[in-house]
Amino acid sequence: MTAQVVVVLVEPAGPLNVGSVARLCANYEVSQLRLVAPRCDPNDPQARLMAVRGGPQLQGAQCFERLADALADCRRVLACSGRRENQERPHLAPAEALAWLLEPQPGPAGVALVFGREDHGLHNDELDQAGQLLRIPTGASYGSLNLSHAVAICLATLEQQRLSTSPSSKVSSSSPLPPQGALEATLTDAEALLLEVGFLYPHTARSRMAKLRQLLLRAEASADDVALLRGMVRQLRWASRHGSNGGSSLGSG
Repeated sequence: MTAQVVVVLVEPAGPLNVGSVARLCANYEVSQLRLVAPRCDPNDPQARLMAVRGGPQLQGAQCFERLADALADCRRVLACSGRRENQERPHLAPAEALAWLLEPQPGPAGVALVFGREDHGLHNDELDQAGQLLRIPTGASYGSLNLSHAVAICLATLEQQRLSTSPSSKVSSSSPLPPQGALEATLTDAEALLLEVGFLYPHTARSRMAKLRQLLLRAEASADDVALLRGMVRQLRWASRHGSNGGSSLGSG
């Protein structure tokens, strides 16, 4: 199934950038623009001026308080990062990263392309929510790109990937990937369990859960896998609270 791409801007501060990105969405037939805690008014006259024929994308842009909420229905997430140092995860080149984003998959195929703040990009916990990271190569002396320019490069590369992908490409998995919201709900349940049983401690829980999230994202666990994992976690939480000999209130399966 052809992926339906969502462009997500985290805390955009410039109405000119927001309007320019709306125009780019129109240029490359991206119907959904999502804004996370925008620091400017998307209806600012400057934004409308820059949007030109991207007015419908600008007017229809959805706003969210948290990145996790903006990604809840997406099955693959690719984040754009300009970091050069202290990279704990590989940063893919645009062509490789966007080919991954567009890999055919069964079921609803919403995927997200995430961009960070104009001044300092995405925070670590936001990068952790992405299955892959993308870095646009630049000269070493000045690597900071304007937000709308970064979006333009990524969407142009995405269009090239679409044009070069055969319509008969095989679906990569027989089971659909889970929406990001289902994965996050499972991880929330797992964190609560692991804190209760003493496997996690409050001061290290964030870093340990980030590693678990990345393990599941790298493995591309299917929706069925994630549902099974969540059922196991909930059953284990019940058992840890009621004792292993008390029977089960959740049934077996």
